[in-house]
Amino acid sequence: MHSPAKEQVLKRLKRIEGQARGLCRMVEEDRYCIDIITQIRAVRAALKRAEQEVLRDHVHHCVEGAIRSGDEQEQRQKVAELMDVIMQAEK
Repeated sequence: MHSPAKEQVLKRLKRIEGQARGLCRMVEEDRYCIDIITQIRAVRAALKRAEQEVLRDHVHHCVEGAIRSGDEQEQRQKVAELMDVIMQAEK
């Protein structure tokens, strides 16, 4: 990953880590189930945003780099990887 995106993703993941620890505390403290579910959804949404940032960085650097390289095998590989990731996300 490239520096600006890497820093943003790391910040986001550290926040998510804190949210996950908070979820553990909520369960340990027998907090109301709906409150726990609400926080789980918030963590899932934050993870999705982190995933999108990594994917965006991948497209802007790795995929674009393969296109610029002119190497057809590398281009096909990067596009195939990208399609696999997109298809997995839809499951």
